[in-house]
Amino acid sequence: MGFLKDGEWHDEWDYNDADSGAFERDESAFRNWITPDGSPGPTGTGGFQAEPGRYRLYISLACPWAHRANIARHLKGLTGEIELVVVHWLMKDGGWSFRKGECVTPDPLCGAQALHQVYTKAKPDYSGHVTVPLLWDTKTGTIVNNESADILRMLGSAFDDCGANDRDLYPEALRAEIDVLNDRVYGAVNNGVYKAGFAASQQAYEDAVIPLFAMLDELEKRLEGQDWLVGGQLTEADIRLWTTLIRFDPVYHGHFKCNIRRIADYPNLAAFTRRFYALEDIAETVNFRHIQRHYYESHSHINPTGVVPAGPDPMVPGAAN
Repeated sequence: MGFLKDGEWHDEWDYNDADSGAFERDESAFRNWITPDGSPGPTGTGGFQAEPGRYRLYISLACPWAHRANIARHLKGLTGEIELVVVHWLMKDGGWSFRKGECVTPDPLCGAQALHQVYTKAKPDYSGHVTVPLLWDTKTGTIVNNESADILRMLGSAFDDCGANDRDLYPEALRAEIDVLNDRVYGAVNNGVYKAGFAASQQAYEDAVIPLFAMLDELEKRLEGQDWLVGGQLTEADIRLWTTLIRFDPVYHGHFKCNIRRIADYPNLAAFTRRFYALEDIAETVNFRHIQRHYYESHSHINPTGVVPAGPDPMVPGAAN
């Protein structure tokens, strides 16, 4: 947990509204965009041209927001163009770190022990939470962006002329529908599980968990007779939903008290989860050990013993616990 204030790290939890107990998520601080020619994107400043080998993506294998970015990196064929750095699953004192562990990557930038040191490398007086994903520019030595939705979208098109394949994750004809669905899924599902899990009052919990399952019911109906959410083809809307679904039964159902139903109880959502997992290269982006250990070991205010449950078995074939 914790945050930076004027470049100094503080190990404190400060995500809940003091009066209502509701979980509140910060806005991302770095909102520049990589573009084909280096021109400014929808937010931020320019100067970040798509070039092979120039950018580095910091992620946690446990985090669904970071998972989105890594999936785009794989689906667009950019694993050789954008270096991946993986933090440790445990997020306690010091926040995300590079302590030794399975699949953890030592920080190649400055030998940092914690991710907050990468943030202050870019902005010494940075104030705010330290999150993943983080997109780093090795040429200018700064953070490009730490907003997962932005990174997912820019990786979907910025590198199309310098190494990426021609898969279109945000087709122009479907953009309006994708945007509306993304907003609804974010509020009720992607962020909804966190609002339920981190709620500090009964009312805040109920205000999150009821809309969460109402939206899952709606998505179950939407997937009746079709493979993907929008336009009969794989889009970023599917990626954004799926990174929550793959974590739902192993973590959110129990740890976050999202236990009205499991994803396994929804035939269409369960089939969608398995279908996406079966796509080429997707299975290698999933690490259930990191996922379960992160949530159950890191959130001591929810699970003070730190005991990690033995189940449930992953709902996708061939996945390792």
